[in-house]
Amino acid sequence: MRYDPIDPRLFVHNRAELARLLAANSFAVVNANDIMPTSADGVHPFVQNPDLFYLSGIDQEETVLVIYPEARDPRQREMLFLKETDERIATWEGAKLTKEEGRRISGISSVHWTKEFESLFRQLACEADCIYLNSNEHLRAEVRVETRDMRFAAWCRKAFPLHGYRRLAPLMQRLRAVKSPQEVALMRRAGRITGEVFAQLLKFIRPGVWEYEIEAEIVHGFLRRRSRRPAYTSIVASGPNSCVLHYVQKSRQCREGELVLLDFGAEYANYAADMTRTVPVSGRFNPRQRQVYDAVLRVQRAAMAMLVPGNTLKAYHEEVGRIMEKELIGLGLLDAGEVKNQDENAPLYKQYFMHGTSHHLGLDVHDVADRHRPFEAGMVLTCEPGIYISAESLGVRIETDVLIGDDGPVDLLAQVPVEAEDIEALMRM
Repeated sequence: MRYDPIDPRLFVHNRAELARLLAANSFAVVNANDIMPTSADGVHPFVQNPDLFYLSGIDQEETVLVIYPEARDPRQREMLFLKETDERIATWEGAKLTKEEGRRISGISSVHWTKEFESLFRQLACEADCIYLNSNEHLRAEVRVETRDMRFAAWCRKAFPLHGYRRLAPLMQRLRAVKSPQEVALMRRAGRITGEVFAQLLKFIRPGVWEYEIEAEIVHGFLRRRSRRPAYTSIVASGPNSCVLHYVQKSRQCREGELVLLDFGAEYANYAADMTRTVPVSGRFNPRQRQVYDAVLRVQRAAMAMLVPGNTLKAYHEEVGRIMEKELIGLGLLDAGEVKNQDENAPLYKQYFMHGTSHHLGLDVHDVADRHRPFEAGMVLTCEPGIYISAESLGVRIETDVLIGDDGPVDLLAQVPVEAEDIEALMRM
């Protein structure tokens, strides 16, 4: 295991919270993600189903978790199923988790091999009235590949057509939206790794470097610090590319006098950091770049102050839009009279700031949550305003990760330089 062991009490607590939400005489089943193929016998690196990890801490393929609080046999109220190691697997891949390792990681005493799942599942199904099935119900998800959870759901409905079925996703969204102190600590670790790599990049970036070389430094820095991978595909966007919101090609050479927008974050123990900084390739902002940069920073600080319990995403984004309008008028990009008479359903600021200011963050970089739920202490959201001026090949985004607290917002990336003067000073070193 590349990351430090996680106290299993985190997963014990998470399962207890889910059990409390399940309907009477029902149980939930969560499957691991598949190992996805490339071609021939190639495969992509394995990435665990976040719901399974949240409830068990198990980071291995072909894992199944069952939670049945009212099972008649107490040993069947929580059951973990693991892929068993055989001689071929041990030779070609290395040993999989033992039952004892599964117990130690998850805090679940009843651990079985995956090959035993179907017979034990049938026993439970004969007792239960309702089964909770899992699926990816994120608002932005475009599910084009059938997941292991969905294959299981199809099998389950066919094998037991008279049972009641419910969606697990709304319950998981409710639970995962508020982070425990242990989860916040893991996210801080991911943020610390991200900040350390950014400090190295400030010494590496210069005219003539290629965007893909910067990406190579990011990945190298993450791996050396026990992050297994970027939490998402890094964006390294110089010059005109800085105005492309999800630019991932990284095929351009950075030129003197330009800005380069860096949107990247480390994964640590499956938890994500998400950070953006925009820096001058030559080490100093020119007057126009500085003007735009400072405007974005002012919007971010005003936005962060609104990430407090009781606020909502809708009200928050509307107020950030009004603040952005004033900054864009000050930059000469919008006319005050036209803004006053604009269509409120098509605000003019969206010509230069097209995306939302914040999204939930956690086991997914765009973490699951109910977007209508008011903010609560323990939620973690990004704060990432930006201004993109295509006519000037000038895009600036500044992003940090914010823990909503009872005493106000907490910047989880507070240690990462953000002031223009600090960035310039570090680039001169």
